[in-house]
Amino acid sequence: MAIRMDGKAMAEKLRGQIREEAAALPRRPVLAVVLVGEDPASQVYVRNKEKDCVECGIQSQGYRLPAETTEQQLLDLIGTLNESAQVDGILVQLPLPKHISEKKIIHAIRPDKDVDAFHPFNVGKIVTGEDGFLPCTPAGIMELLKEYRIDIAGKECVVVGRSNIVGKPMALLLLREHGTVTICHSKTADLRAETLRADILVSAVGKRGTITGDMVKEGAVVIDVAMNRDEQGKLCGDCLYDEAAAKASYITPVPGGVGPMTRLILMKNTLRAARAHLEK
Repeated sequence: MAIRMDGKAMAEKLRGQIREEAAALPRRPVLAVVLVGEDPASQVYVRNKEKDCVECGIQSQGYRLPAETTEQQLLDLIGTLNESAQVDGILVQLPLPKHISEKKIIHAIRPDKDVDAFHPFNVGKIVTGEDGFLPCTPAGIMELLKEYRIDIAGKECVVVGRSNIVGKPMALLLLREHGTVTICHSKTADLRAETLRADILVSAVGKRGTITGDMVKEGAVVIDVAMNRDEQGKLCGDCLYDEAAAKASYITPVPGGVGPMTRLILMKNTLRAARAHLEK
């Protein structure tokens, strides 16, 4: 039976380190969190991020905007936050209402305050292997792999999902650590054949049952990124957990695996931004 990779415990350890480092700075790091509209899931995510800020010694500035906020009004707010010497990181919670271009908003955030690492400037740094902000979920996964002493070099790494937020940057970070990386997606001809080659399998699709036990190689490391709900309304991932765990050597549970680490990397990036701003 696979060892459960405890993201909650790892996040707790990281939280303590961030709190200590934040307390040693001349002023508290500041994260501006912008939420547009009333999406229930987004509201939960924002509340959790604000709670993390409190626990990490980071000051959170919340901006709750109505769903009818125009694109220009949001761009104006980002412009103000960009110019504020008191704001280190800017997070605009996605998804945005349909009349607002996510691409325009992401591009408007100043790269040195883009703690989600979505701006093309920061994405480019990831591609070229330069030092900079790392996207929260993939970076959280890399921290977990490191914590459990899972060597990536030379391993067959298969990433299921090609989103800009998880799939693509995940592949790049695994490549940076010398993994041999395959990206799978909805047009992959034989998904099972690909996943069965994986020493490290990362699933970030958002559909329960994407990964079944017969798709997991004996002894593989299985990282389940997704947050879905089953027929009973319980949180679950892409993997059928019991089936996958019977074959894997290590596996992340849902909840309690990747999720807590994602949020703590956001705090780590905000601390990094504050440090850079204070050094100027």
